[in-house]
Amino acid sequence: MWRRAAAAAARGLRGPAGMAGRRWRSGAGSSDRGAPERAPKIYTKTGDSGFSSTFTGERRPKGDPIFEALGATDELSSAIGLAGEFSSEKGHTFVDQLHKVQCMLQDVGSNLATPLSSAREAHRKRTSFSEKPVLELEQWIDSYSEQLPPLRAFILPSGGRSSAALHFSRAVCRRAERCVVPLVQAGEADPNVAKYLNRLSDYLFVLARYAAMKEGKEEKIYIKPEP
Repeated sequence: MWRRAAAAAARGLRGPAGMAGRRWRSGAGSSDRGAPERAPKIYTKTGDSGFSSTFTGERRPKGDPIFEALGATDELSSAIGLAGEFSSEKGHTFVDQLHKVQCMLQDVGSNLATPLSSAREAHRKRTSFSEKPVLELEQWIDSYSEQLPPLRAFILPSGGRSSAALHFSRAVCRRAERCVVPLVQAGEADPNVAKYLNRLSDYLFVLARYAAMKEGKEEKIYIKPEP
């Protein structure tokens, strides 16, 4: 899936949306131009033996660190999608930012699915990941931080459904970062990918606090239990 997503991203398409757009007519070579279009099947059966393909064409075990990182990134996008739905119900204006983050995570996945050790120059150009998205996250973080009350205690995931879902997304993001860092250190992924995930967890933390504040929800703080 990620191999196809990487190819789609390289053509300006992203993930399932890009793949869904690639339709073809049934009956190749048929003279019946009125034949209905048919979408490609979701299942390919190519992973039934426990191996999957990278964008560079390598077949690696599904337990490979690259696929662990891809899976964590996919989970992160799903968690952010859920947080975005909760936030949309409350009318938060930052929902568009969350959607943009999900699109960027598809580009993160494309980079991870292109291990540098086997990537040709053409692969690298198609799936490179710049520092620009990292700088954008920093701008968002600064903007929301200026509006928040000072942080004086350890905050527990709480503050309403939107806030709690954003905190959960932050935790998933930290795990994705932990999966990606070894790949960067091994020279298999772009360092900007790890930087992006690092800033993204900070953004999600600040956004969780902002959502709680805007909704008038109480943020629960850590209280040391009595001995």
